[in-house]
Amino acid sequence: MKEWRERRSLSQLALACGASVSQRHLSFVESGRSSPSREMVVRLAEQLSVPLRERNALLVAAGFAPLYSQRAPEDPALRSPGAAIAAILRGHEPCPALAVDRHWNLVHANDALAPLLAGVDKDLLKAPINLLRLTLHPRGLMPRIVNYFEWRQYLLQRLDREIAKTADLILAELAKELKSYQSDGTGNGIAANLPDRGNAALLLQLSTELGPLSLISTTTVFGTALDIGLSELTIEAFFPADGDTAKRLQRISAA
Repeated sequence: MKEWRERRSLSQLALACGASVSQRHLSFVESGRSSPSREMVVRLAEQLSVPLRERNALLVAAGFAPLYSQRAPEDPALRSPGAAIAAILRGHEPCPALAVDRHWNLVHANDALAPLLAGVDKDLLKAPINLLRLTLHPRGLMPRIVNYFEWRQYLLQRLDREIAKTADLILAELAKELKSYQSDGTGNGIAANLPDRGNAALLLQLSTELGPLSLISTTTVFGTALDIGLSELTIEAFFPADGDTAKRLQRISAA
C-alpha cells in the first residue's frame, strides 16, 4: 500500500483524508502494526486508483480472498460487453477501430484495419500482435507514418503514463524495446517533431497507395468494469480528419 501511495505522490495525510481514515491508522496499516479490514483495503485501493488486478494482490497480502475475477471470453457475464465491443467496431467502418489488452496486444479489430497493414512484416502479424510494436517497428507501419517522430513521442509518453499507473513490468520491458528503435542513422536517438498548432488534435498521418490519410484517434474504456480483463480493455477508434481521408477510407473499404 505504501508503494502505491508513493507512486501516486501522495502523503499519508492526503490519502487518509481522501479515504476518511485517520493518518495514524493508515500509518499502522503500512507498517504492518494494524491489520486492515477487507473494506479498508478496497477503499484505499479505490482512492489510489489501483488497477483491479493489483487490488487482488493487495487483498491477498492482507489475508483476504481476491475480490475481482477474470472471466473466460465465453462466460455469459461477458456477453453484453462483448456485443457492445462488436457493435462499436462494426459500426465504425469504413474507419479503422480495434481493441487491445493491457499489454497493447490486439484482441479485436474491424475489417477496415487490415488494408492499412499492407506491407507490414509477416512476423509482426503473428499472434499475439502487439499494436505498439506493429506501429513503431522499422518493418511495421513506421516507414508509412508521415509524422512518425511526433506519433512515436505521443505513444511512448502514453506508455510511460500507463507504466506509472500500473507498475506493469511487461509494459516496462516493451517501452525499453520500443525506445531502442533508432532510425535516424546517427545513433543520437530520435527527435520529435513540433506539433502542428494548426490542428486541434495530434493526427496520425499515414501514406497509402490511394493517397495520404489524416486520422484522429479516440480511446474508449469500460468505466464501470468489475471484471479484470474488461477493465484492461481499450478500444482505439480512428476518424478521418478531413474530407479527402473520408473518401479514401471509403475507397479502401470498397476495394
